Amino acid sequence: MASIDQQPAGRPDSGLSFIPVAWLVIVMGLSGYGLISNWRLIGDFSLPDNVLFLIYGGLAGGVITILWGLYLLGLAFNRSARFPRHYTIWQVAIIIWILLRQAYVLLVSDFVFSAEGLGFTVAEIAIGLLCIYLLRNGAGAETVYANPETERPPVFVSILAALLGIILGGAIGACAGFFAGSLIADLTHMSCFEGACGFFAAFIGLGGLIVGAIAGGIFAIWRVNRRRPARAR
Repeated sequence: MASIDQQPAGRPDSGLSFIPVAWLVIVMGLSGYGLISNWRLIGDFSLPDNVLFLIYGGLAGGVITILWGLYLLGLAFNRSARFPRHYTIWQVAIIIWILLRQAYVLLVSDFVFSAEGLGFTVAEIAIGLLCIYLLRNGAGAETVYANPETERPPVFVSILAALLGIILGGAIGACAGFFAGSLIADLTHMSCFEGACGFFAAFIGLGGLIVGAIAGGIFAIWRVNRRRPARAR
């Protein structure tokens, strides 16, 4: 009798199907950095309304991107056959969001055109399309993401676990980063003139917060979605 976990026959995977997972992590990291950078602008009514609208939209989009991405990472870590299709939906949504954001920036007079920003947008879309192409049917990704559908916890449970992982991981990462930054400042005899050593420690702590939050969310999603061995009959 054929095993239930037998991978489908077809074109062998060259390893390129792991590029979408790496790009997913990068996009989540950029979204996390955007949340940290723009959080202080909430309630700053000295900015034009058009700018505030873009900031609030970016914050909401960043939260959705990270939570949705954590769910996708859970599928990827478990080599779920659902990953290519769900990733494609996520990537198409991201590309649409990028296009809408760029169109808004170009059409609203409060923003200045930037060739560098436009180039970055084009690169984001190009990489996204490449990832969709790498996960297309017949490209070999089905030999990697081939685990059959198994009993999974509800999506709400995955989201709740991700939030807890983000909070705990972010707190641990921030404390560890701030401690490491303070230690480095002391060992290197960094000047504290105008709070330079404190700013350095805070900067390292911010990096630790971002890394810890992402790592905590990824671990939580993996933990609640990991495949359990089949029960013996």
